[in-house]
Amino acid sequence: MVETSALVLAAAALGGYLLGSIPFGLVLARLAGYGDIRKIGSGNIGATNVLRTGNKPLALATLLLDSGKGGIATLLALWLGGQESALLAAGGSMLGHAFPVWLGFKGGKGVATALGVLLAISWPVGLFACGMWLLTAVVFRISSLSALVALALSPLFGWWWSGPAVAGLAAFIAVLVFVRHKDNITRLLAGTEPRIGGKKAEAAGATPTP
Repeated sequence: MVETSALVLAAAALGGYLLGSIPFGLVLARLAGYGDIRKIGSGNIGATNVLRTGNKPLALATLLLDSGKGGIATLLALWLGGQESALLAAGGSMLGHAFPVWLGFKGGKGVATALGVLLAISWPVGLFACGMWLLTAVVFRISSLSALVALALSPLFGWWWSGPAVAGLAAFIAVLVFVRHKDNITRLLAGTEPRIGGKKAEAAGATPTP
């Protein structure tokens, strides 16, 4: 029984990692003719950088797919192996997005995937994170700040609403996202972080290739 349980947990973690490592932003941008999204704007593979191409539907598709892969990994593991498997799959999907094997372990910042994971593991916690992101974005119009505020507060809400296991996952997610946002934090402190809808100088050439 112990060996079977260990195998299920390992499969959940690995499956979550592999699903999370699918770089939807990179794939969609190439299919749309924008080339390598890592050479545009901030160089990130997530929805915020895809938005810098000026293609809003493409950015929305990236957001939904990046969120969906985290949510699907978590829900599948929950269905097949229970909450412990779901927690490992959720963490695995976050690591997969941030450090995908296909891209030399250089991936995205994990915000959309984090929201999908939290919605799947505990929808009230996920809704809280989404609401905090939206509120901060409306007030400050800075995507990175919105993500950092929402995910920093999620462990507290997760503990209150869903208990220590979900709070622990939310704390892991928050730490990972903060680490991945170290350059954004530096720009936030310097007052140079771009606002939502703005384009960095590097994004000026983000036009579809023939």
